[in-house]
Amino acid sequence: MLDREGFDLWANGYDKSVSLSEETNEYPFAGYKNVLNQIYRTVKQKENASVFDIGFGTGILTKKLYDDGFDIYGIDFSEKMIEIAKNKMPKAELIQYDFSNGLPPEIENIKFDFIICTYAIHHLNDEQKIAFIHKLQRSLRPDGKILIGDVAFETEKELEECKANSGENWDNDESYIIFKKLAPHFCSAKFHKISYCSGVVTLTEK
Repeated sequence: MLDREGFDLWANGYDKSVSLSEETNEYPFAGYKNVLNQIYRTVKQKENASVFDIGFGTGILTKKLYDDGFDIYGIDFSEKMIEIAKNKMPKAELIQYDFSNGLPPEIENIKFDFIICTYAIHHLNDEQKIAFIHKLQRSLRPDGKILIGDVAFETEKELEECKANSGENWDNDESYIIFKKLAPHFCSAKFHKISYCSGVVTLTEK
């Protein structure tokens, strides 16, 4: 797993690396653009929404929402990636913070229409994911949604097949969503499969 320094060093080439993996339909970014588009279309259905992006990276998705006039907040632990994103979104509220520690004080008392997280929550193990998502639910407005797009699988069998096919490219330091294991911990959870190794999980407060 990359640490903060590693992400800083990767920042300038991040978008290109993702694009190459996505174009060749390879793990881990097969379906990446469709994951982001699925979340973008969902957010776009609500006018003047407030959006909180967890692990926004270089701001690929949030830049589109920012340009559409949405109220953007975000956290990321890479100083370099924040610098790149701030150049794209100067009026967004972007905070350097490691979400494995929860939420920063500046965010804890704000309610959002959408909380989005793309290709970041895999840095938490299963137990941490569940606790973190429950915490996020308390930051939703009525009828708000949490949208998580990532390397994700409906069943453990699908994950194991992907792992076997990926060989030495598989990242054993990351903990990917298995929806059948995640869903029982929440009252309302849906999974939209995007590619053989990606999907979007939608959760609401109730």
